[in-house]
Amino acid sequence: MATATNESTIEVKQSAALQRRWRQMQELRLPWIPIGVLMVLLVCAVFANFLAPYDPKEIDVLKGVQRVGPFQTSENLLGVDMLGRDMLSRLIHGARISAFISLVSLGFGAAVGTAIGIASGYFGGKTDAFIMRLCDAVMGFPTILLALIIVAILGAGILNVILAIMATVWARFARQIRGEVLTLKERDFVTMAVVAGVPSRTIMARHIFPNVVNTVLIVVSLLVGQTILLEASLSFLGVGVPPGEPAWGIMVAEGRNNLINVWWLSLLPGLAITSVVIAMNLFGDWLRDTLDPKLRRT
Repeated sequence: MATATNESTIEVKQSAALQRRWRQMQELRLPWIPIGVLMVLLVCAVFANFLAPYDPKEIDVLKGVQRVGPFQTSENLLGVDMLGRDMLSRLIHGARISAFISLVSLGFGAAVGTAIGIASGYFGGKTDAFIMRLCDAVMGFPTILLALIIVAILGAGILNVILAIMATVWARFARQIRGEVLTLKERDFVTMAVVAGVPSRTIMARHIFPNVVNTVLIVVSLLVGQTILLEASLSFLGVGVPPGEPAWGIMVAEGRNNLINVWWLSLLPGLAITSVVIAMNLFGDWLRDTLDPKLRRT
């Protein structure tokens, strides 16, 4: 009898815990449509080799001459381009390129910008003034023009595109984090650590950094869409990913001279870029409203 009672008690507790978690999920009001779009992007990026029906670079001149369009044949569901390459396969592999470039460039940009922002806000003085003027110069310069200059100097290629995007996004992290640090360093737990003789490096790493992680995540979520758009713009202009690669920007550029007769060449990758950017911006807005205590109280 005691064993049965214990088992029933455990089941009741587990059921109550599941109900609490479900209520918490409902209170979050997750943006399911943006999450769904982003999940499709990530799945395509990770499993592109398995999901793509054909090699994205495989040329079929006969299909290209016939201009096979979307839903005309079961072999090429979204049609082919002017060289007969399967559009669906190129879109799937394009998701991998966009996701890889945006995540890597934002990851390194966030790391560099966060470190600089924490140091700038904590030490203040001439160091802070110099870093902030540098941030103003980077943010005041047109982003696409700065990226174009960097890529023109270094040359086209995925690695150089990543470096160009990093050079344009780190300042946004640095300025945002610096503002948070100016408030945090006046808090009691930081003051007590300073009085106790804790080294500045330890204070910044263990006391300040954990309190700015939410801000970093928000800035990352809001910049992913802009990063994908910047990469597509560079590829469209011919200075980003090398020609022939299945990048969305290159696909839009390849179809710009045939918008009327072969409309799907630019429309399909353009819709993919638009969908991902809008979904990422909506998800970023939700994440900001969820993680920001001031907005959460309102």
